Order: sequence, then C-alpha cells, then structure tokens
Amino acid sequence: MMRKYFFISLFLFSVVAFSQPKFSEMAVSPGAFSRIGFGARGIGMGNALSSITEGELVSYYNPAVTPFQKNNSFQAGYSFLSLDRALNYFNYTRRFDFYSAKDTISETRKPKTTAGLSIGVINSGVRNIDGRDNNGLPTGELSTSENQFFIGLAARISDKISIGLATKFYYYKLYEEINSTSLGIDLGALYRLNDNFNFSIVIVDLMSKYKWDTSPVYQQEGLISEDKFPSLRKIGVSYRNYELGLLGAVEFENSTAETNILRAGIEYNIYDQFFIRGGVDQFNLSNTDWPVKPSLGFSFFQPFGNLVVGVDYAFQIEQYSSADRHILSVNFNF
Repeated sequence: MMRKYFFISLFLFSVVAFSQPKFSEMAVSPGAFSRIGFGARGIGMGNALSSITEGELVSYYNPAVTPFQKNNSFQAGYSFLSLDRALNYFNYTRRFDFYSAKDTISETRKPKTTAGLSIGVINSGVRNIDGRDNNGLPTGELSTSENQFFIGLAARISDKISIGLATKFYYYKLYEEINSTSLGIDLGALYRLNDNFNFSIVIVDLMSKYKWDTSPVYQQEGLISEDKFPSLRKIGVSYRNYELGLLGAVEFENSTAETNILRAGIEYNIYDQFFIRGGVDQFNLSNTDWPVKPSLGFSFFQPFGNLVVGVDYAFQIEQYSSADRHILSVNFNF
C-alpha cells in the first residue's frame, strides 16, 4: 500500500510539466547557475534538502548539516543539457569527532563535539558560441565559464542543534579579458526535534555580486557596473520514517528578487541499497505562471569492503529548451 501511494505522488509531481509558464526573473538574475541545484540526489528531490541529515551531505543546501555525515563522502556529477551548456559538480564532506581528554578509549564513547567540513565546486558554461565581427564575418568559436568554489564549516553544539557557515568564491569568465569575481557567505542552522523531524533555516548569498569593467574591449567607451545576486532566506522541515524507509522534505524560500518559492521532495528506500525519489522545485506562491520544475530520480549503492560506491540519476523538466535535464552523479563513501 505504501508503494502504491508513493508512485501516485511521483505521478502528481510530473503532471505540472504540461504547463508552459512565463519566463522567470531568477533565471536571468546573476548567479543563476548556482541556484539550479547540486547533484542528482538534490535535484531529484526538488532541491528541498536544507533539513535532511541522511545520505550524502553537502553544505550547498545548508552549511549546518555536515556534522551528520557518516564517514567520508566524495561526490562528482555531470549534467546533460541542451544548447551546448555544461553543469558539473564536485564535493568532499567529512565529519570530525572530538572527545574529552578524560574519556576512556571505547567504541561506544560519545564525542564531546562534532564538526563537519564540506569543500566543493560548481562549474557551468556554454560552448560552441558562433563569434562574429561587426561585418558578420566569423571570428571563431567562443565560450563562457562560470564557477563557484565553496568551503563550509559546521559544529554540532548540542544533541539537537548545529550551526554552519559557508564561504563561496565566484569566478566568471565572460569574454576574452572581461571577467569578474565575487565572495559570498551562506549561514545555516538545523534543529533536530527528535529522530523523525528536522527543522532548518538558511540564508544564502550574502554580499555576492559581480563587478564588470568592459574597458579592456571597448576602451574609453567601456563601462563599470555591478550585478548583485538575489539573497535567499529558506526554512525547511523534513520527516524520516525508518520503518517504512521513507524520507520527505518541504522547503519555503523568500528572496530579495521578490519571489516566494515552495519546493518539496520524497525519497523511498524501495529495496536494500536502491532508492527512488521525486520532487518539485520553483513553485512560486507569488506568481502562478512561474516555471515549475518537477523531477524524478533513483540511487543504487554497492559496498566493496570499507568502500561504498553509489550512482545517482535525476531527470528534471526544463521549460523553454529543446531537451530536459539529465543529471548523473557518482558517490564514494569511505
């Protein structure tokens, strides 16, 4: 019966794909590539991962979750996108346990403090752009590259509360000598009500902005300008039922771009090390014409001694494109 309801839920998530809404403001705001999501699992669950503490964790969704990572985790992901676009991911997460000097050596001893570290990269770009001069003659192929490098640190200050901070460095190579860099900060907190419910609060992209100087190309006619990233404020809640192997999460996001986004995701451990999931992202409560993005995915893990290898896949609807998104990730837990 539980499996029946799960597949019905996944079907309902997909129904919204038939609408063709207006173009979104956030999609053309600075740093849009960094808001698509991180990896196949996150995108497959509608990016509603800010309060989830199970599985492979990354500070991208909430810097405060990394102290709950089990063992070490390395993730790498690649996205199959249309129009010669690229989107790639890399992340390493590790938990650190600190014990009191008075503790006796024992496998059951409890750490005094737990911390988490997450280091990652998001790479995006467009290739094979047809370059032309003022007369319309070919000048060769062009490409762009936009990157985010982040490092997140977190501490579990009690059995129920953890806090975290992530520092992000952006580098955007737009055209020849025109590029821009930026620093940004994410802040996060997580509260574990009990073994089943988690609550989260996250602030994303404080101080992030691009500063442009086009004088290397246009000389005296060049301009200096700034593009500020929209700042995001998120609250989330997740529910875990261990007996049913069910994990669900809901998240609300408000931004300085005057959007109010609702996203949700569900994951079901259907058999042993096999998981299926579904989600919906970008449901804007302020604009019903917003391009909602449903998604589906799965994961499979295989242990090899102390090493566990996992493969994640996600499919996400992408409006205004000749093809939808396919995201593939690999995980190494050791």
